[in-house]
Amino acid sequence: MSSSYKPDKQTHVRYLIVLMLFAASALSYGDRVVLSITGIAMARDIHMGALRLGYLFSGFSWAYVAGQLPAGGLLDSFGSKRVYGVSIVCWSICGALVGFAGYLPAAFAFIVILGLRLVSGLAQSPVFPGNGRIVAAWFPAAERGTASAIFNSSQYFALVLFAPIIGWITHARGWKDCFWFLCVVGFVLSCIWFNVIYDVKDHPRINQREIDYIEQGGGLTSTGQSYGGIGKSGVLTWSAVKMLMSNRMLVGIYLGQYCITTLTWFFLTWFPVYLNQARHMSIMKVGFVTVLPAFCGSVGGVLGGVVSDKLLRAGYSLTFSRKLPIVTGMLLSITMIACNHSRAQWLVILWMSLAFFGKGFGALGWTVISDTSPKDMVGLNGGLFNLIGNLAGITTPIVIGYIVDRTGSFNGALIFVGVTALMAIVSYLPIVGEIRRVDFTFSARSGMMA
Repeated sequence: MSSSYKPDKQTHVRYLIVLMLFAASALSYGDRVVLSITGIAMARDIHMGALRLGYLFSGFSWAYVAGQLPAGGLLDSFGSKRVYGVSIVCWSICGALVGFAGYLPAAFAFIVILGLRLVSGLAQSPVFPGNGRIVAAWFPAAERGTASAIFNSSQYFALVLFAPIIGWITHARGWKDCFWFLCVVGFVLSCIWFNVIYDVKDHPRINQREIDYIEQGGGLTSTGQSYGGIGKSGVLTWSAVKMLMSNRMLVGIYLGQYCITTLTWFFLTWFPVYLNQARHMSIMKVGFVTVLPAFCGSVGGVLGGVVSDKLLRAGYSLTFSRKLPIVTGMLLSITMIACNHSRAQWLVILWMSLAFFGKGFGALGWTVISDTSPKDMVGLNGGLFNLIGNLAGITTPIVIGYIVDRTGSFNGALIFVGVTALMAIVSYLPIVGEIRRVDFTFSARSGMMA
């Protein structure tokens, strides 16, 4: 413990930790956003239609989904600091290589860029399981909603921050420079990461009062040391996955996340293209116009977590405190369908801003995972949750690409996304039931429930 802290004054290192998670998650989403903004110019250079662009959008998620369970096991075995930090470096290198791939012949460039997006998706697979794991360790239960909402709001902030910058760079210098810009930002962030992130009890700036406060509130402060994955508690097994999948509450949470993530991937991939092609905005204008809906999503994302935690502190049940913002947010998201009946551009942005706000307000899946994960399976459960949720990253871009390609319109696409938001409500109400922490006990030798 550092001598600079008085023993009678509690430190607040956990706030620095969640700020770091927010920054890393924002960069991760910035790497996904960059393709949605540059995709319009890239499509012209390498001769891609709507369906092929949809496959390029979804390429990231194929490997991202495949990497979730291994990433969860690696996080539980080797710790969030090392696995997550290496992840940042790797996806930054992939971004730089995408920029260089733009100089290849058009037919070959598509294949190389798709391959690099696959690798980038694999590299980023530890990000959100790592976030969930770190929040479960660093925050008491009554603060997890806000903490999770802060890092989860990074997906909207990424649009607020990066969309105008990427739009301007694409307009002024070309789409390749956007990937090189993000690579530089990634290397800077990785240096900061390794100097800020530690396990709770190992952090050089924390004192015992903050550790006690976190532990007494239900924080899993020993997650980095006491619980392992490979070769320790044996949780990285198909038996463990099967046990998680046999729990009705967890299955409902997984399905709900798939539906909510469908909205995320619409906003991250096809939304800028929708504004350009269906609403006839220039690429540069798209970059700036997306700021308002994305800002509303950021506000909604943080506010949803704050409201949930306030309900919990006011004495409402964990189930009610988590479900109310989720259901309310998804109902607001359905309003995007009204864009099909709106001609004015300002009215479209208004409906999309409301839908973005609702999506953010209801995106409490990672909070619920921190509340429900078995203590020795936080990383694995987070990986499985993110795997199923991000299957939407594969299906959504392709389904929307198919609808647009077949109909020549985005109307069906908006209906598809709106109906999926409704299905998220179905998942959380009748399927999930009571929200509580799952308690599995494992045999160290067999990896089966004892």
